[in-house]
Amino acid sequence: MDPTHKLQPKVVAIIPARYQSNRFEGKPLAKIMGKPMIQHVYERALKVDLLSSVAVATDDERIAQCVRDFGGRVVMTSNDHVSGTDRLAEAANMLEINEQDVVVNIQGDQPLFDQEVVRQVAAPLLEDPALPMSTLIYKIIRPEEINDPNHVKTVFDRNGMALYFSRSAIPFQRNPEEPMTPTYYKHLGFYAYRKGFLMTFVGLPEGEWERFEKLEQLRALEYGYRIKVVLTEHDSVEVDTPKDLERVEELFRKS
Repeated sequence: MDPTHKLQPKVVAIIPARYQSNRFEGKPLAKIMGKPMIQHVYERALKVDLLSSVAVATDDERIAQCVRDFGGRVVMTSNDHVSGTDRLAEAANMLEINEQDVVVNIQGDQPLFDQEVVRQVAAPLLEDPALPMSTLIYKIIRPEEINDPNHVKTVFDRNGMALYFSRSAIPFQRNPEEPMTPTYYKHLGFYAYRKGFLMTFVGLPEGEWERFEKLEQLRALEYGYRIKVVLTEHDSVEVDTPKDLERVEELFRKS
């Protein structure tokens, strides 16, 4: 083999999952069509041929046992983490992932995600070895999401690099009489990180804008790192409350 030949980075999916939640305690174990939500997410991830492995990262034995019961791979992490990204980083170290490999964070509360989104979010890092992280955005079509702080909006430059993320509606339309209205894009919680950058990221102090908005990705921007945003045609429904669970179960019945 040519010694100058570089192996293609592996793509690994990690699903952070915690039991405690202010709005929905025990959410990963909530049943959808008789099956725990975390199992739906895990089984969807297994169908993505790009992924070399899939694992759940949790600090809760109830979730860990659930994953073992359906034959999944689980990594037990510290219960001191303040964010899913910190949990992701610890799991990535425990799984001995190489520095140039790509770690995809799949949210454990999106049981209906389209498998294509994993390929879409990982693609920029496979194409550009210098890119540290990427994430997905979706054109908002439901007007009620524009001013909903639970749906994070984003703006980006002409090269597809994020400029800012906000719980507010950005851009703000200064003149409401303007004949054209802005196109709004919401952030979907799928991230891909270069493993080496993931370790750097979790070592950075909390950013000022992150502290106000409660959005971790702003830390990367504030410290000068690039985030590639990928526009996807696949929306992904999040389960934040028991009411959301009812909506998702109805969507499962229709699928």
